[in-house]
Amino acid sequence: MNVALTGATGFIGSHVMAELLGHGHEVTALVRDDANADAVGARGAKAAVVDLYDRSAVASLLREADGAIHTASPGDATSADLDSAVVDAVIDALGGTGKPYLQVGGAWVYGSNTAITEDSPFNAPALVSWKEPIERRVLGARGMRGVVIVSGTAYGDAGGGVPGVLMGSPRDGAGNLITIGSGRQHWSTVHVADLADFFRRVLENDSARGYYIIGDGLNPTVAELTEAAAVAVGAPGAVPGSDDEARARLGDYFAEVLLLDQGADAAKARAELGWRPNHPGLVEEFRSGSYRK
Repeated sequence: MNVALTGATGFIGSHVMAELLGHGHEVTALVRDDANADAVGARGAKAAVVDLYDRSAVASLLREADGAIHTASPGDATSADLDSAVVDAVIDALGGTGKPYLQVGGAWVYGSNTAITEDSPFNAPALVSWKEPIERRVLGARGMRGVVIVSGTAYGDAGGGVPGVLMGSPRDGAGNLITIGSGRQHWSTVHVADLADFFRRVLENDSARGYYIIGDGLNPTVAELTEAAAVAVGAPGAVPGSDDEARARLGDYFAEVLLLDQGADAAKARAELGWRPNHPGLVEEFRSGSYRK
């Protein structure tokens, strides 16, 4: 397939691109400038320099593709506007064609829930409250195979924003990392290469549609993760923090999502597409993998 991909130079998108190219697909990476075009070109993708807010230009590129994947995100206050603009172009280009469109989502939209499934109610904190309406537009578009892949915290290959937050935690007087909150909350996690593998499986399976929850099922506590992150950065250990400290450090909105208590095991993905995580969990990855300094 010839797949149009946004976010090809980002953490998740770059792994999706590698996965698709490695399995014989062609990738047209929608990038914002010539430097990014050169970067994706060096990895074997075709580059198209385009402003993702330019609805007609993006739609024109999408019409030439056999399907599209959206992983780009500025990670700031403009994220909702970008997703909405891309979805507008997608519906224009792919509506009525039967072609697949895959969009990355995140588990934070479910709020605190240690057994998240595709049928779980949404309880989105303020930081991500804009996501559900846009995702509903994707899934409600006529004549298009819309899929929202709801990822747990992505990690691996020494990357990912949230693992970086843990390794950069402030330290107490003895040099221990201070956890986000008490550390008793759980996080759903997934290795970025396993996540990319699932994107490819969905793309290739015409029956895959709707929401899919993707997590490795390990659901470690933040205390376990921070202890492991301490090993990665050479700190002696980790000590509990507090909700107030987390909010002062990270801001109310970001702290709220990192204080959520969440878990998932991707039962639908396993049953319908035979997906299995094949990489070490984040605790092990911190202790003996790519994050070790």
